[in-house]
Amino acid sequence: MMGGFECSTHRRADGRRLDLIASTHHDKWVLEDYRVLKAHGLKTVRDGVRWHLIEEKAGQYNWSSLLPMVKAAKQVQTQVIWDLCHYGLPDDVNIWRPEFVTRFAKFAAETARLLHNETDEIPIFCPINEMSFWAWAGGDKAMFNPMAKGRGLELKQQLVRATIAAIEAIRNVDPRARFITAEPLINVLPRNGRPRDKGPAEAYRQAQFEAFDMLIGEIWPGLGGDPQYLDMVGLNYYSNNQWYLGGETIPPHSPSYRPLHDMLAEVYLRYGRPMLLAETGAEGEGRPAWVGHVYEEVARARKSGIPMEGVCLYPVTDYPGWENNRHCPTGLLGFADQHGQRPIYAPLAGVLRQWQSYCDQESQHNPSESVSA
Repeated sequence: MMGGFECSTHRRADGRRLDLIASTHHDKWVLEDYRVLKAHGLKTVRDGVRWHLIEEKAGQYNWSSLLPMVKAAKQVQTQVIWDLCHYGLPDDVNIWRPEFVTRFAKFAAETARLLHNETDEIPIFCPINEMSFWAWAGGDKAMFNPMAKGRGLELKQQLVRATIAAIEAIRNVDPRARFITAEPLINVLPRNGRPRDKGPAEAYRQAQFEAFDMLIGEIWPGLGGDPQYLDMVGLNYYSNNQWYLGGETIPPHSPSYRPLHDMLAEVYLRYGRPMLLAETGAEGEGRPAWVGHVYEEVARARKSGIPMEGVCLYPVTDYPGWENNRHCPTGLLGFADQHGQRPIYAPLAGVLRQWQSYCDQESQHNPSESVSA
């Protein structure tokens, strides 16, 4: 059971830089946030290393935005999975050039060195979050940086190169490091009455595996991929991750909806790695039912022998929407007041208590199993 703090830092198409750690005031109240999550049984979190703040000038690192988070995690004894690049990068970095890869690798190595000096914990990194989504949103649809169209595959390849370089650089600093590759988990079907959509729908669905396959060298081996670069498989899954090609979302009650445990089984059979749901959640009053459904599906997957290491509620706090700054009620925790206190969404807290009890019972029955990343 994990909690994830929204840490996107991309520039929108209108040029505005987002920094969700700042806009949710998690940077100001990180110690209080970690404490309250631990009280609710969430002892592992995903959190962000904001590259654009740390390296405003090439090779010059200002760790003032990260050190308080590292110290807070150490004080509360919270395990952190650090996102090194959550869609954002310094303004002077051209993502299309080879320098992006080398500079990101150096930044990753310096981050690993800082963590090694500050804590004895084995570090866990997600080098680049959702390479596939970034390639689509930033490389094909110009929704955010680098605001390109028709260059999605090119961007995905570049992000894979950077991931490989970062893993190598981090391992040179700390060979103990572990890595999560977090990618969207989707299902795409042809619409009823459109049999010609069957092939394109399946091609779209299969594309979700491209970043993983590039990373292990199964496709585009010239990128440098190798099986050693896929450590833990992270899957980001929401209620709108299944849809008809060119059409509407497939709701969970539809006969066409594919059970989550079946989707997880496909990924495990394909890669054979430890897995976790690196993001999941819902908005508004739908939160408890969705999270309960996800936990049930993950429990079923675990009983079938799939090594699901965790489920991350994401975002674990409410946040202002990317496009319109609206209040998005998605979390266990609401917005902080002037004292750092956040309201608790009680219905979701109840679901967490139920599943914490289940996890405790499972651990007692299977003491040799580890459910931590």
